[in-house]
Amino acid sequence: MDRITSIYHDADVLIFHTGHWWTHDKTSRGEDYYQEGNHVYPRLKALDAYTRALSTWARWVDKNIDTQKTLVLFRGYSITHFRGGQWNSGGQCHKETEPIFNTSHLTKYPSKMRSVENVVRMMKTPVIYLNVSTLTDYRKDGHPSIYRRMYTKSLSPEQQMAIEQSQDCSPWCLPGVPDTWNELLYASLLKVGRGSWET
Repeated sequence: MDRITSIYHDADVLIFHTGHWWTHDKTSRGEDYYQEGNHVYPRLKALDAYTRALSTWARWVDKNIDTQKTLVLFRGYSITHFRGGQWNSGGQCHKETEPIFNTSHLTKYPSKMRSVENVVRMMKTPVIYLNVSTLTDYRKDGHPSIYRRMYTKSLSPEQQMAIEQSQDCSPWCLPGVPDTWNELLYASLLKVGRGSWET
């Protein structure tokens, strides 16, 4: 944890999350990328590095957070929906118009979230875990895909093709799936007496 984390010591509510950037496509394939203390690992698997980072986070929370004052939450990993490749290899999601209705089409539960569950279970600080992985997996239709940029008839065929080939099927449309996360967060706050049913 970096030196500015001290500003969070007296927060009323802390919400953490991480997941999408812990892939070898985004981390130099794990070579000379991950550092723990002063040691840089010549090679480390993304899941191992993720678990180590979560353990560092958990130690920081356990050492620095006063649970009489601060409520700690961790929001899980939201699923991506690339067809035909990943974000950097032609993956697409722009023709998805309905959620997944058949549970056999859901992806395997992310190992990163199993890691989160294991780390949180070992902490002395109570952490509310907002598990959104399966919930988001159903919503293959909720990504901006080609619509994250201006997509009009005034674009040339080459520009239209470039947009279709660089889709982002990780972020979510608003209003949409993130609103559900906010409702889960609010319900969690109400459950522990940190909110009001009145609007």
